[in-house]
Amino acid sequence: MPVSPPSTSTTTVTSSTTTSSTGPTSTPTPAADNPYTGYQVYLSPYYASEVTAAAAQISDAALKAKALKIAEVPTFIWLDTIAKVPTLGTYLADASAKSQASNTKYLVQIVVYDLPDRDCAALASNGEFSIADDGLNKYKGYIDQIVTQIKAYPDVRVVAVIEPDSLANLVTNLNVEKCNEAQDAYKAGVTYAIQQLDTVGVYMYLDAGHAGWLGWPANLSPAAELFSQLYQQAGSPSFVRGLATDVSNYNALSASTPDPITSGNSNYDEMHYIEAFAPVLSGFPAHFIVDQGRSGVQNIRDQWGDWCNVVGAGFGTRPTVNTGSSLIDSIVWIKPGGESDGTSNTSSPRYDAHCGLADSATDAPEAGTWFQSYFVSLVENANPPL
Repeated sequence: MPVSPPSTSTTTVTSSTTTSSTGPTSTPTPAADNPYTGYQVYLSPYYASEVTAAAAQISDAALKAKALKIAEVPTFIWLDTIAKVPTLGTYLADASAKSQASNTKYLVQIVVYDLPDRDCAALASNGEFSIADDGLNKYKGYIDQIVTQIKAYPDVRVVAVIEPDSLANLVTNLNVEKCNEAQDAYKAGVTYAIQQLDTVGVYMYLDAGHAGWLGWPANLSPAAELFSQLYQQAGSPSFVRGLATDVSNYNALSASTPDPITSGNSNYDEMHYIEAFAPVLSGFPAHFIVDQGRSGVQNIRDQWGDWCNVVGAGFGTRPTVNTGSSLIDSIVWIKPGGESDGTSNTSSPRYDAHCGLADSATDAPEAGTWFQSYFVSLVENANPPL
């Protein structure tokens, strides 16, 4: 997801209208209620510009109009390289200005995603830092820069998803050598991130995989133990709000019937997973956000573990705090739909075999790069329709 000059003209109201406590101050104290309540969610100017450019390439007028609606849906801003961190300051300044101009409280959504030896069980999203090359200290510098940006705008609330896939890999993939070797750095990095972001009042949701990963009954208790232990050893940072699920995935929040690929798991959708996971999260806050950005169409995967540019996917339920569960703070779009999950080019160093499966789209570019034909299919298959 390469950096582009920020645009600042596309923000719209996308959250509820009730009021809440004020945003972080120099000595921040978290709100007792849902951090999304009463805040207007800031639109990612980068994603809005991607969508606008993509829509311009669509000749069918009706389809183009539907595509343009996606530019008005809030998605998370991924800080997946240290070079992107300064853009956060630009966005926060814009959100602050909009807030003052409209007397409306703004919330900016980010993904913290730059651990050393990132994506240890796959290849498509390999990061810039290596543990062997002082990666943990470089990561701490990355976190410090994010904190500096956020500290300058205490009037803007920030919600962060912390390190997709990282801790989940430590629950199930320690048999992978790279994950086993990375576990200490992952724990130290996440601990540093949540401790430092807590000082500037960032509401944090640690990534917790999805129903088909940590949601298997045998994985629930080990996962809960890992999250609780890390949280408590970090000093139980008060702005850690809970967990994020289904990030960049395709699971339904509430499936009308179980997808055949979920056979054997009673937690066959995100709601069942969350309702099973929350009671075993001893000593860890049991609040959730759920990514439904590409979950509009079900029964499209050959196996539950298939994650790469799955053919037939559609944009899903729009972000809302009306989630149908007191455990779920918000339905969100964390993955910016239309950005590739990984390349299908087998000669690429970042090629992952999952991106060459029969249910993955062909001619896919590198992870984070715009994938025009896939975006068009997401628009066409959107459910609810655009």
